Amino acid sequence: MFPGFTELDVTANGVRLRGRMGPNPHKPPLLLLHGHPETHVMWHRVAPALANDFFIVAPDLRGYGESERPAPGDDHAAYSKREMARDCLKLMRKLGHERFFVAGHDRGARVAARLAADAPGSIIRAMLLDIAPTLDMYEGTDRAFATSYWHWFFLIQPAPFPETLIGANPRAYVEGVMGARHAGLAPFPPEVLAQYAAGFAGTERARGACEDYRAAATIDLEHDRLDRAEGRKIEPPLRVLWARYGVIERLFEPLDLWRDVALTVSGRAVDSGHYIPEERPEELIAEVRAFFLPD
Repeated sequence: MFPGFTELDVTANGVRLRGRMGPNPHKPPLLLLHGHPETHVMWHRVAPALANDFFIVAPDLRGYGESERPAPGDDHAAYSKREMARDCLKLMRKLGHERFFVAGHDRGARVAARLAADAPGSIIRAMLLDIAPTLDMYEGTDRAFATSYWHWFFLIQPAPFPETLIGANPRAYVEGVMGARHAGLAPFPPEVLAQYAAGFAGTERARGACEDYRAAATIDLEHDRLDRAEGRKIEPPLRVLWARYGVIERLFEPLDLWRDVALTVSGRAVDSGHYIPEERPEELIAEVRAFFLPD
């Protein structure tokens, strides 16, 4: 699925990160960050098409896929978006890149947003796919949101309850979450779904994702509130794309919400369900080229 790519296996910020790297290390660096319940494999229709334009770095986030799962603490700081962003920053520096582009989907977009907020000198531009700011989504929770994003509230339950259930039948969990979205399971080849499910096989492997969401509901909100209280705004330009047939379109005003927390924001809805890189790869490829490599 990734012709010409090589294995990524780097310890950064004390965590072993695995994934894939593109074949052109002298091209402009582009970090691709995946969402839940996926791995870096979600970029399989996008990364090869961009490999001649960028040096692609696509890791599994800590806690996901084949990357390491650090022991969680009581405050969930080990899985905060700030800590995940540090992983990415140190990974890119180890690969020789002090400044780079980043595009993230879902959970990866939340890491990308935190990376842009905390390391503005390192992020040239950032693209966020199908998210609104975490704080606004939690504070805007109503019945419609809780029903659609039920997994947000399931995954934050105390350990080991959700990870035990997920780990016992990871395929059912992955297909249940992904198949309930607009496009169903049609966009995902069987071998891709199998890789996603393997990332949740057993309680210990499933725990990383649960800790990601526990952090999002606790320490991540503290970080976001402090940024707003201090008047800190994301400095690198943001391109925000969201699914026309998704929760963000239906329940939030993503451009308005991102403009409240960032200096420069543009974006639009894509004629897609939530999994834009796998449902509308050609459209996303064009957006990436236009935003990161403008004429």
